[in-house]
Amino acid sequence: MNASPIIQFERVVKSFGKTRVLEGVDLTINKGEITTIIGKSGEGKSVLLKHIVGLLEPDSGAVLFEGRAIHTLKSAERKRIKRNFSYMFQGTALFDSMTVYENIALPLVETTKMAGAEIRKRVGIQMEQFDLGESANKYPSQISGGMKKRVALARAMVTEPQVILFDEPTTGLDPVRKNTVHSMIAGYQKKYGFTAVLVSHEIPDVFFISQRIAMLDHGKIVFQGTPTEIRNVESQEIRNFIQGIEGRADEMTGMETQSLVEKRFEQEMARLVSHHIDFSIVSFTFENLAEIHRHVGFLAGQTVLVNFAGFLRQQMGIGDTSSRLGLNRIIVILTNTDRNRARMFCERLSHEIKGENLLSIQPYPGFCLSIQVGFAQAFSGVNMEQLIQEAESGMNTLLEFKIC
Repeated sequence: MNASPIIQFERVVKSFGKTRVLEGVDLTINKGEITTIIGKSGEGKSVLLKHIVGLLEPDSGAVLFEGRAIHTLKSAERKRIKRNFSYMFQGTALFDSMTVYENIALPLVETTKMAGAEIRKRVGIQMEQFDLGESANKYPSQISGGMKKRVALARAMVTEPQVILFDEPTTGLDPVRKNTVHSMIAGYQKKYGFTAVLVSHEIPDVFFISQRIAMLDHGKIVFQGTPTEIRNVESQEIRNFIQGIEGRADEMTGMETQSLVEKRFEQEMARLVSHHIDFSIVSFTFENLAEIHRHVGFLAGQTVLVNFAGFLRQQMGIGDTSSRLGLNRIIVILTNTDRNRARMFCERLSHEIKGENLLSIQPYPGFCLSIQVGFAQAFSGVNMEQLIQEAESGMNTLLEFKIC
């Protein structure tokens, strides 16, 4: 079923003095999806967000919400529509003089007529969902940067909005905590179904959580489509931008980036065709990261992923390469390896891997980390996506590492 638009920009123009920031923007944001806006610094991405939430109005053109141009509506109707939106600001924008509880409750106090008991109930649910109960009476200065992000997201969600806007939500965080915030956004979006719009420079990490990517350049949307489509786009300018931001290694795991692994795949395919040198792919999928997130927090889940990546790199050969392909997926390209040797690699891993290699958390009752493992040998004419699908299909022996 095709997704339906919830927000649309139609030829939106915005200037500040003599500087034109938005130059006829056309953009569609689909309901119930995560859309990420990327682009160079100073291109107007935050200005675009402020048009969505109604903090700015276009000089010309229109911003539509569910097919209605917002700036043409009467004041009461615009206020009603604004209640469907929430905004997670860059740097969290928590109030230092308010406790965690008071910060989360603020949108309900200021924008609704809820009774005190109902507000306490709603805020209590949010604090429980975000594991903030023990910090209710603390002030922002007394909690960690990662916890501040959780408080800001809890505040953004407390009004149960249809749309949440995120302006550089990972600014100032280290790589593990950046991915913790991304996992948190993706996890709660999947659970509650809100529409999310992110402004971010975190490439390729945002590709792992987004259904759609839009690129803003010189005041115009020069691309909108899926993460796969932007990786395969013909425009050299867009490809150069992505590769320039992406770097040569995944910040969180130290593994190669997806772009470099794709290049390695092509090199190995050329060797296979020309010199009949075998290679194989192994795919690892963490089946129950969501359960870990729910029981012991998003940071713990990301730490497990980082620890596994470190363990995996130690087991790989000098010519092998690996990459993170999603929030819960890692692949390895094993050079000079046929299907039988790939199986042996997996079996050796299953014997070597121990709980202490991965777990930096206190396991909860009934805890088991489940990692599904599939492998496939490359053959002439196959592309990387097809080979990964074969590795993960039931046609091959599917191993499972269980760490309890």
